Amino acid sequence: MRIGVAGVGRIGTMHATNLAALDQVDEVLLFDPVPGRAALASAALPGTKAVDDLDALLTASDGVLLATPTNTHPALLRAALAAKVPALCEKPIASDLDEMRALVDDVEASGVEVLVGFQRRFDPAVFELHRRIRAGEVGDVYLVRAIGNDAQPPDLAYLPASGGIFRDLLIHDLDAVPWLVGEPVVEVYASGSVLVNQAFADADDVDNAVVLLRFAGGAHAALAGGRHDPLGYDHRIEVLGSKDSLAVGVDARTPLTSLEPGGPVVADDAYPGFPERFHRAYLNEMTVFTQVVAGEVANPSPARESLISLRLAEACEASRRSGAPVRLTGVDA
Repeated sequence: MRIGVAGVGRIGTMHATNLAALDQVDEVLLFDPVPGRAALASAALPGTKAVDDLDALLTASDGVLLATPTNTHPALLRAALAAKVPALCEKPIASDLDEMRALVDDVEASGVEVLVGFQRRFDPAVFELHRRIRAGEVGDVYLVRAIGNDAQPPDLAYLPASGGIFRDLLIHDLDAVPWLVGEPVVEVYASGSVLVNQAFADADDVDNAVVLLRFAGGAHAALAGGRHDPLGYDHRIEVLGSKDSLAVGVDARTPLTSLEPGGPVVADDAYPGFPERFHRAYLNEMTVFTQVVAGEVANPSPARESLISLRLAEACEASRRSGAPVRLTGVDA
């Protein structure tokens, strides 16, 4: 099996490294629109080879991973569809909801498998949480709590093009939490503040935000995200139900100190960032992608489901600006 990687920035290089380590992958092909960048990356990654253009990548690959900037995703994904090459596209597959809807229609009409790179769906602990909820082991879900804090803010030059905190940071929980609960969201309320750096306000964004989701069955989810945690990268999800209460993201490297006697304290190796926190998820994501390419497993992160998180992110932004809840109806709710 040969897997192509389009885009060899930080994420693309990480994915290429993980793919090259898989026994089922014979070769990883690298392409980047910046001349010479793929060759430079390939020289540092055993098991990879650079190609000159996208056509060469698609022609030679059994599956392709798209890790280029968001504004290039629709064109590259349509090229993969035309070539009948299964793809894993980093989120989001499009930055605009109407454009994403049209793209999802094209994906489904093509019959080509497209996975969206929401890595939390591939995290073993989150996947086990999903399994237990579906198996009825949690009972009726009462409440979901999720926290997602960056250790350090992103490059401030990135902020104007980031899409904002709901589309960039909290989009992962806006995908994972409805997927876990298994019900449509019917109401969204969001609030945010600028507490870390004035640059967020200058970009018409916030750096700390909270979101309240109400599901069709009456359960709620409380999400919180921030751009700076001095102790490290922190992502946790808690699910409280009628039979059990479960958590993921709570371990010896969680950047949190308990004040209870004998409680956990922050370790010297607290998670410095999302690649370390979700290392197992990213490895598993590549394994599952190759299994989907081989026709061995069903697609766990289909394109149509990614409409939900983007619609929720847009509702969060509308709620933050208006100060009022936003009601949701329709197929994307």
